[in-house]
Amino acid sequence: MSNDSGPGERAREMRDKAQELEQAAQRATDPAERQRLRDKALRIREKSEQQNGRGSGTMDPM
Repeated sequence: MSNDSGPGERAREMRDKAQELEQAAQRATDPAERQRLRDKALRIREKSEQQNGRGSGTMDPM
């Protein structure tokens, strides 16, 4: 990840990371690990919304 990427690029990277964590949570067999991954994905989405405005953490604009 580059530090000079724009806010839109950073928001997309955060959304991608949160999605990866959600997918890992779905594959996890241990309930504690599944919950930990989901919580981390939620924190990343919340941080993305705080930094980039509401809605940027959930969907790409059309």
